[in-house]
Amino acid sequence: MAGTDSAQGQWQDEAAIRRLVMLYCRGCDRRDFALVRSLYHDDAIDDHGAMFRGGPDEFVAWLPQAMAPWELTIHAISNSVIAVDGDHAEGEHLVRAWHRTHPPDRQEVIVHGRYLDRYEKRQGLWKFLHRSLVFDHGEIRKVDEEAMTQLGADAAHGTAGDDDPSWKLALLGRLAAGG
Repeated sequence: MAGTDSAQGQWQDEAAIRRLVMLYCRGCDRRDFALVRSLYHDDAIDDHGAMFRGGPDEFVAWLPQAMAPWELTIHAISNSVIAVDGDHAEGEHLVRAWHRTHPPDRQEVIVHGRYLDRYEKRQGLWKFLHRSLVFDHGEIRKVDEEAMTQLGADAAHGTAGDDDPSWKLALLGRLAAGG
């Protein structure tokens, strides 16, 4: 029975860490920087290479400037590997991040990379202790405006801000308040 409890605890820890990583993506993509800040311990470090390296308050203060050139971003996570040891954990998450510039002459800047993370559970909550970005590949291409018009004709369009359709969902909307 102890093995089952241990396995269940491991699964719960990994699920909490995956949720942390997904909330980070939502916070960045919806420009909910208060949500992003809530995911870091006060003594954490975020290391985005030459773009930024520092604590969570400085990171969140930097994000609006870093995101200003982009009309929309989508951070998609795949192939997550998480190792847990008690209240400490490490993770590697493949990320494909789309960054679309503002009109006219919109472009997509697509970064293929990895997040290498260290986490710590304090007072029962997993948060980032250290997050670093590793660049593996990148692409820049023009936005196919005709395809955007044709393919997006019958659906709501996503935005980076609080006018995104996801904010109309009450439970998702409450995530901004730390729910």
